[in-house]
Amino acid sequence: MTENYTPPKTWTWDKENGGKWAGLNRPIAGPTHEKALPVGKHPFQLYSLATPNGVKVTVMFEELLAAGHPADYDAWLIRIGDGDQFGSGFTGINPNSKIPALVDHTGDKPVRVFESGAILMHLAEKFGALQGSPEDRPELLSWLMWQMGSAPYLGGGFGHFYAYAPYPMEYPINRFAMEAKRQLDVLNRHLEGREWIVGDDITIADIAICPWYGRLVKGEAYDAGEFLSVHEYENVIAWADRFYARPAVQRGTMVNRTYGPAETQLWERHDASDFDTSTQDKVKAAE
Repeated sequence: MTENYTPPKTWTWDKENGGKWAGLNRPIAGPTHEKALPVGKHPFQLYSLATPNGVKVTVMFEELLAAGHPADYDAWLIRIGDGDQFGSGFTGINPNSKIPALVDHTGDKPVRVFESGAILMHLAEKFGALQGSPEDRPELLSWLMWQMGSAPYLGGGFGHFYAYAPYPMEYPINRFAMEAKRQLDVLNRHLEGREWIVGDDITIADIAICPWYGRLVKGEAYDAGEFLSVHEYENVIAWADRFYARPAVQRGTMVNRTYGPAETQLWERHDASDFDTSTQDKVKAAE
C-alpha cells in the first residue's frame, strides 16, 4: 500500500495480490468444476468446515441432540483451501459458495438452507428449541442480526488485514481494530449482569455470536488477544467460558475441524460414536 495510489478507471482482478487466502474469493459466482456431494443416512446433511460460521451449525446440532431432539446429521468436510466450495454439487445448495450449507431431507423433498444464521433459525423453528421465550424473540433476532452484520468487519476486516493480508498495512489495521474493540464493548456492556445473550438459557443468539467473539477474547482468533487487549472484556470472557464448558459445544467445535491437536479433530461426523472412535489421533493410530 502506498500513499500515492490512485484507483484505476476500471478495476481488474489480480489473482496474485490477495494474500494467504486469495484463492477463496473471485469476482464471479458459479461452479469451477463438476463434483457431486455425498449423502449419508441421516435426515440432515451438512457440508462445512470448522470456521466460526461452520461451528455455529455443528454446535446447534449437538445441542439439539443433547436435548433429545431427533436432529441426527452427517457432517461432510468441505476443504475451502482446495476449492471444494466451487464444485457443482456445493454451488447447487449454496450459490454463494460459502460454508456452511445444509440439506434437510425430513420432508417430501430435500430443502436447501444456506447462510449460517438462516440454518440456525431453520433448525430452531423446526424443533421449537433454543429460541428463548416468545417475548424474547425480538431481542433474540436483534442480536442474531447484529452478529451476521458485524462479523464481516471482524473476520473479513480486522482478521484479514491483521493476519492474512500480503503485508501489514497501518490504516486498515487501525480502522478495523477500532471496530473490533467497539463491537467487543457493545457485547461486554450487554452481558453485564447476564449469563446469556437473551433470557436465562443458551439460545441461537449465543450459538451465533460466541464462535466469533468468544474465540477472540479467549485468544484463539488471529493471535490478536494482546493486540486488542481482550482482557478488558471481562463479561465476554465469563460468557465464553460458560459457553465452551458445555459438553455439546465441545463436541460441536470438533466437527469438521482440521487444525489443532489431533484429538480435537473430527473431520467428518456420521454417528455419535465418532467422537470416541474417529478423531484424528485414533485414525492415525490405526493406520
